[in-house]
Amino acid sequence: MDVRSYLKSKIPEEELRFIPRSFDIIGSREKAVAIVEIPEEIYHRRVLIAEAIMKIHKNVKTVLAKRSPRVGVYRTRNYELIAGDPNTEVIHKEHGCYFKLDPTKVYFSPRESTERLRIARQVAPGDFVVLMFAGVCPYGIVIAKVQPLVKKIVAIEINPIAYNYMVENIKLNKLEDKIMPVLGDVKVETSKWYGMADRVIMPLPKGAQYYLDEAFNCLREDGGIIHFYHWAHEENLYDEAITIIEEHARKHNYKIEILNKRKVLPYAPRVYKICIDFRAFR
Repeated sequence: MDVRSYLKSKIPEEELRFIPRSFDIIGSREKAVAIVEIPEEIYHRRVLIAEAIMKIHKNVKTVLAKRSPRVGVYRTRNYELIAGDPNTEVIHKEHGCYFKLDPTKVYFSPRESTERLRIARQVAPGDFVVLMFAGVCPYGIVIAKVQPLVKKIVAIEINPIAYNYMVENIKLNKLEDKIMPVLGDVKVETSKWYGMADRVIMPLPKGAQYYLDEAFNCLREDGGIIHFYHWAHEENLYDEAITIIEEHARKHNYKIEILNKRKVLPYAPRVYKICIDFRAFR
């Protein structure tokens, strides 16, 4: 049973169409947090909606309502606690990996699970990887689990709370020998690894373009692979991102080969997070 069906006899029929069809659940079978976007037309029904979610999903101990877009360099948003436990720290399991986090304090999207696995499966044995905007390190940890022969993953994150969770998660997954957590600004910290990377991952949909110079600088002299994320309108998903990539490649005297173009997730109405995988070479 879904939430809409559960509430069918509890709220007027004209309001049912506003009931969210999907929401995020972050956590485990023991304890999870549900994050739901409730339209203003039915916001007065939020407690009923939360109760329905908790009845249907027995592991959900907390329901949060989104009350703002993601803002600031930490990419966090405001939430309202609708029902349940105010302690929103959980351990989320994905692809055999464990991520401890508090979704009210750090950026984490369970909807990117497929994308993380897709990237991890491309990493080759011996790759030196620079991971920008690492968050609690889901990309890095999935990569190291899927490709245990990766040489090293340098994971950079500016949010100190996310960084602390990253350090915990690396230990939790026993990957201290593979992942190097770094607290700081990508603009500053990447300079320590210029000329060393076989692969650079940039999982920031809005603003990653301003870090492409650092990404190209991190590549080995003969080049490597960059996974570039961007946001784009559905009418023209890839052209702007490719133009940005080509401009930066010329500046750094690289040629590029587009390996893959992919629509990752909805970002806003008719706007999507996309990924361009490309190889840079001389």
